[in-house]
Amino acid sequence: MLLSVRESGPPDGAAVVCIHGLAQHGGVYADLAAALAQTGRRVLSVDLRGHGASGYEPPWNAETHVADLLETASAHGVESAAWIGHSFGGRLAAMVAALAEGRVERLTLLDPGFGLSPQQALAGAERDRQDWSFATAEGAVNALLSSEAAVATPRQVVADYVAEDLVRGADGRLRFRYSPGALVVAWSEMALPPPPVAPVPTLLLRPAASAPHTVAEDLRYRNALGSLLKTVVVPNGHNVLWETPEQTIAAVVDFVASEG
Repeated sequence: MLLSVRESGPPDGAAVVCIHGLAQHGGVYADLAAALAQTGRRVLSVDLRGHGASGYEPPWNAETHVADLLETASAHGVESAAWIGHSFGGRLAAMVAALAEGRVERLTLLDPGFGLSPQQALAGAERDRQDWSFATAEGAVNALLSSEAAVATPRQVVADYVAEDLVRGADGRLRFRYSPGALVVAWSEMALPPPPVAPVPTLLLRPAASAPHTVAEDLRYRNALGSLLKTVVVPNGHNVLWETPEQTIAAVVDFVASEG
């Protein structure tokens, strides 16, 4: 499937592909994409299958997402790029690096979705399979801010996201632009063993409020990559593009621009 893409920066710039997390879309990368574009990068921020403006048809397993990402990048003339992924998008970016040799020059993993226990995945799937609908946009904002993943998310950031993302259904209720079925499958995928560590320069960015299960994954990357790995810890919680944008953007731009 060809995915919906938001493109930033000069058409002839070195390419960067950005992959969002569950229940979001490529618009969450707007500020980071603008910063990368200012350095001369061409940035493609995708909407995954089942999200945003892309098609919603199954299957929604990780291998299908990877095939969609590679097909979409190729359709835009991008065969080799720096890849960035947040949460479930980080898992997919790591899979692209492991499975498609030569397609990933540098890999940025923003608190990636590895190593979840079956209990964590079940809790996420049970929550996201519900029909989350709202009478008002304010109700949707409140729901996002009440999430356990929200540690220090500014209300205005969420309000701006909600204003772009919500659509009104035939019943008059407002809903986010994603398929609950796609989210349930993604939670199941994140309970599977993590993808192999690809031997490419990698930035692993974690929030200070990381979940305990991330310790083993970070050690796996350090042992596998050695000097190819750069680790950065930023304040606050999982939604680093919302909660710690300045530090996250600075770290990613510096890493993408570096050599070796």
